[in-house]
Amino acid sequence: MALDIKKFIHRFIDEAREQLRLLEEGLEQLATDPDNNELVNSLFRAAHTIKGSSRMLKLLPISETAHSLEDVLGALRENRIRLDSHSRDLMLEAVDSLGHMVEQLSDQPDPASLPDKPAALCQRLTLIASGETAHDNPDPAVQPATSTTDETPRAEPVLRSADSVRLRLDNLEQLISLMSEVSISQAGLRTLLADARQLYRDWEPLNLHSNQSPQFACYQRLYHNLSEIIGAQESLVQSLHEKSLSMRMLPLAQILEPARRLIRELGRELNKQVDLSVAGEDIELDRLLIEQLTEPVQHLLRNAMDHGMELAEQRQAAGKNPRGQISIRAYQDGSWVTLNVSDDGAGLDLGKIREKALRQHLFNEEELAKKSPAELKNLIFLPGFSTSTMITELSGRGVGLDVVKNSVENLQGTIEVSSQEGVGTTFSMRLPLSLAMLRILLVEAAGHMLAFTAQHVVEMIYVDEQTLLDIAERQVFVLRNEFVPVFDPARLMQLPVVHDGIQPESGSRRQLMLVLQVQHEKIALRIDRMVDERDLVIKPLPAHLSGQQLVAGIVNHGYRQLVSLLHAPQLFALARHSRTDTSGSNTQTGSRLHILVVDDSRNTREIEKDLLEAWGYQVTLAEDGQDGLDKARAGDFDAILTDVEMPVMDGFTLTSHLRQEERYQHTPIIIITSREKETDRRRGIEVGADAYIVKGSFDQNSLIDTLKVLLG
Repeated sequence: MALDIKKFIHRFIDEAREQLRLLEEGLEQLATDPDNNELVNSLFRAAHTIKGSSRMLKLLPISETAHSLEDVLGALRENRIRLDSHSRDLMLEAVDSLGHMVEQLSDQPDPASLPDKPAALCQRLTLIASGETAHDNPDPAVQPATSTTDETPRAEPVLRSADSVRLRLDNLEQLISLMSEVSISQAGLRTLLADARQLYRDWEPLNLHSNQSPQFACYQRLYHNLSEIIGAQESLVQSLHEKSLSMRMLPLAQILEPARRLIRELGRELNKQVDLSVAGEDIELDRLLIEQLTEPVQHLLRNAMDHGMELAEQRQAAGKNPRGQISIRAYQDGSWVTLNVSDDGAGLDLGKIREKALRQHLFNEEELAKKSPAELKNLIFLPGFSTSTMITELSGRGVGLDVVKNSVENLQGTIEVSSQEGVGTTFSMRLPLSLAMLRILLVEAAGHMLAFTAQHVVEMIYVDEQTLLDIAERQVFVLRNEFVPVFDPARLMQLPVVHDGIQPESGSRRQLMLVLQVQHEKIALRIDRMVDERDLVIKPLPAHLSGQQLVAGIVNHGYRQLVSLLHAPQLFALARHSRTDTSGSNTQTGSRLHILVVDDSRNTREIEKDLLEAWGYQVTLAEDGQDGLDKARAGDFDAILTDVEMPVMDGFTLTSHLRQEERYQHTPIIIITSREKETDRRRGIEVGADAYIVKGSFDQNSLIDTLKVLLG
């Protein structure tokens, strides 16, 4: 997408005015201190800044005039000429001419409205920069410095009010910090109003059936006035905080525009022909996010150029365009932005990933055989993982995509990779527009107040305790055709139990669950109640707690109650560790029979794997029917467990295909699904399944007993 030049003209005008002021003051100072080299350097940088910024915005008259001025200052800096009153006056004339064009641009912010460059002035500047003077050159076209016959008519100096002012960053940060404190104080007023409302409700019935007391009438007026004032202030504080945060927003162009130069330089270095397309660079993000996103984006681009893109002859041999294509696409979704970095290169080589994982002793062959293609792709985010065979400036140094993943997660975002071998790879990052304020869900569990970012919350749901299933020494429930493991947050995080939680009503056995998701994995937390959901200010952890990985920040609730904002990816890591600790304890069969588990839900695959391994079976996982069929053909399995509803190929089709394979004609196939209809059961039998188990009534002993019977 082409850069919208007009959008940046006002910023250029403010910057140019500041640089022109520095030039004017500096040139005046040079009259009394002509040997001040540092001052000459600063003036050269000011002229260079105006030239570069105006050239990017296609403001050619300004750019060319600034270039001529820069030439003279460059000659002074290199001691090729000496400063005299004639050259200084000519440079001041150039500053005046630039100022006139900048003000004309301010009145009419259109590059086409600018007059032509002052040609004679630029020529005289060029002569001075080369060591000549107007008196050395007899060319009659060159007018004396005092002549303005072909120059742009000079406007009378006038006082102008700027459209914007420059702020020191530390002053801006202090302003935003103060506004954040005001927003936090507003939370206390909301709680105060809630307490006043409860008192009003408790007192009101006592006055309805008797003569209303003067005290209640006074309190009634006080409550209504308080409600109106706090309500109005709530809207005002919200608007002020949003406006202050918007002052810190910068366009993505700040990091996406330099990407073109990076791709060109890497292309020359690696001898690869690659074009870059960028879309969405006008989307604005918090400056703090922009600063911390620069390195991850550059790393992904270097990774695409070095690992993804083939040489021109390799692409041509594969029937592809010799010129590769990398694209960066950004689009906004409410208060979030998605940033995709894609290439049409070779894609991820799963064979190389397996080989590298073995060579680095990250997993053994048996463990790798159990991993689905998606899980293999995610290995590239492991610390120190690289498929590069040679250490270079770009690759193989052990500083890999784990740095990108950690950076994105520290920004409360997520990153996912999708790839097709021979077609290309896409890294998709989802990030908040600002870290200062996020949508937060506050819940209470076992006496503890906990906070979660809304992006990781799937839903809250009441689950009947009787429907909970015990699988692999943990409780799970079925949510839309997948097993979701249940955890107690206090036990998971080893928090002291303040109280046993809110007891269910008499006769009720329903438990409130908070379902969280990170990428394709889900867990459910037992909670007592939802406290609140709103946009809240995120405060960073104190320096002495900055190493705490589980807590991403602090939010304020009520009367200055501090609540920990939990880092969801780290919470999931604790859940996985808990699962590892409790699985594999029962090895009654010891037969090491090999089972293939096929299910598109990662949760379900992992839970069934834990159960089967606890009973001594060797397990390989597949993420859909096609993946299961490919692994069945490549391996040798004693039994197969499959879901029905899966992308690419469903379980019924998989079962039908397996029965056409000679070696799987008599292999036990068990369908485990949430489908309860009798027609589905009959369909399973028709395609050749040996057993049909409904997830809602799943019983781990029943599954193991079924396997034992079918396997003899």
